[in-house]
Amino acid sequence: MTTNTASGNRLSDLPRSTVSAIAGLLARLEGTVPAPVARALVAGGAVLTAASAFLDWTWTDRFPGNLTVTGYPGGLQWLTVATGLLLLLQALAAYGVPGLKVLAPTGHTGPLRGLALTAFATTWFTLIAICYELGGLVNLTAGGVIAGLAVLPALFGALALPTDSRPAPPAADTNPWVERAAIVVTAAIGLGVFTYAIDTDYGELFIGFLIAAGCAAGSYARSGATQRLSQLLGRHRPFASAAAFVAAALFPLTQSNDHNANVGVNILIFATVALGLNIVVGLTGLLDLGYVAFLGVGAYTAALVSGSQFSTIHTQFPFWAAALLGGAVSLVFGVLIGAPTLRLRGDYLAIVTIGFGEIFHITVQNLDGSSGPKLTNGPNGIPQIPDINLFGINLGNVHQLGSITIGRFANYFYLMLIVTLIVVAVFSRAGNSRIGRAWIAIREDETAAEAMGINGFRTKLIAFALGATLAGLAGTVSAHVTYNVVPDPYVFAGSAPPNSAFLLAAVVLGGMGTVTGPLLGAALLYLIPDKLVFLQNYQLLAFGVALVLLMRFRPEGIIANRRRQAEFHDTDLPAQGTATDTVGLSKAGA
Repeated sequence: MTTNTASGNRLSDLPRSTVSAIAGLLARLEGTVPAPVARALVAGGAVLTAASAFLDWTWTDRFPGNLTVTGYPGGLQWLTVATGLLLLLQALAAYGVPGLKVLAPTGHTGPLRGLALTAFATTWFTLIAICYELGGLVNLTAGGVIAGLAVLPALFGALALPTDSRPAPPAADTNPWVERAAIVVTAAIGLGVFTYAIDTDYGELFIGFLIAAGCAAGSYARSGATQRLSQLLGRHRPFASAAAFVAAALFPLTQSNDHNANVGVNILIFATVALGLNIVVGLTGLLDLGYVAFLGVGAYTAALVSGSQFSTIHTQFPFWAAALLGGAVSLVFGVLIGAPTLRLRGDYLAIVTIGFGEIFHITVQNLDGSSGPKLTNGPNGIPQIPDINLFGINLGNVHQLGSITIGRFANYFYLMLIVTLIVVAVFSRAGNSRIGRAWIAIREDETAAEAMGINGFRTKLIAFALGATLAGLAGTVSAHVTYNVVPDPYVFAGSAPPNSAFLLAAVVLGGMGTVTGPLLGAALLYLIPDKLVFLQNYQLLAFGVALVLLMRFRPEGIIANRRRQAEFHDTDLPAQGTATDTVGLSKAGA
């Protein structure tokens, strides 16, 4: 495998003029005050930043979140409190407080700078939003001005600290129960962050959340804490998976809003389909631009045998049979489409797959009894699909769990969570199997793989068929959740998910070849249009810009597959310096 051994670090990937400007600024500020003074400025600035959120920032309640109350934060002010406390925690770690060394195994200066910038960006975003939406600086109170100034000492102190980057020391032996407790805390934090994101009531709060969460995540990744957490999860993989499942299962219990529960269901549906696409794109390296058609095949199959009075096939299967049938029909379509086309490579295969997606869309529109046989009711689709009845439980009914109400979408969330677990298990087992290693070999170099005895066509066809089956399985649940199936969503690109562009963007953004990457990518790409209504007409433009920036600065995705990270940023990995290390990481896989 060829690696980029001269990449150095991520700053070297930026344009030279930008690097020079950043380096010049840091060089001028670094060391301007003694290190103890700089650390004190950071800690003091963090306290002031969090405390400033308890002041009123504007005199009118026309800005959402009611930032007019003194003594109690509101709306975006809570993000300033959170980022200030995170910065204070990191500053205490720099002072050597016991138990906090784990926050910066590769040095304190980098994460302190990142978290100081996080607090600055979050606070000043709020102040700028107030001025922009209300019409000028006059809408800021003295408390708002104090908040804008309070974060500056922390930012200056962080930039003035001397650089202390170092290789991460070996992890110390820890009690396994302590490590499991850390995993439980991590799962709880993940549930809290996701619940907060989905509960945001207005666009400004969601944008502020994205700024705070994104910058903080980047800071911890730079500190080495994320890598340590990844190693911890790897050592306790079964326990970590169970903790993640329990955290996900608790999500509906935190919701009293059916819309939020519906968002959660759709995120799981699209994340599951994205995982299927990840087999084709992430593991095998096949560019499939019509993948959403397999979701449509499963949805239409389930709708036809659902017992809907508008179905042209007057029969009703139990859900388990409909799910198996939807997956089987999608598998057949995957084989029928893949068999004559998978001998193509690259752009030619992409053109054929996008053609298949458009053919499916046109076909289901014309099977209306007028332009073709009456099967799908054409543009009208198949409405009034009844709710699933599983083991005597109607998922459309509201159920009580003590004082907690489990609504319709919460029921479907639990069903989809089980389906997602099945898909994750299939993806993980297949990716780590002999056929999975063959997929990766084909992705890296198909000619070399075939020269080593791998049947390239058969291996690619298995990947294509398996990915289609998983998408069809998710489609059977999607048909019942939405009550109806129509042709409009099953296109390459549209104003709302699902569509093939959305699914491909979720895989690329999250991280190709990983399990958690498509889950994160689907969550982000579904939540952003749902929360930022003003972006709905510019969704494709926003996704395009995001992908361009991602390919420029982090081509391996948010959650990096270790093999792909070795290709792009070999010096960011723990094992450095020799070709043997890189080869070892390549064998380790995702």
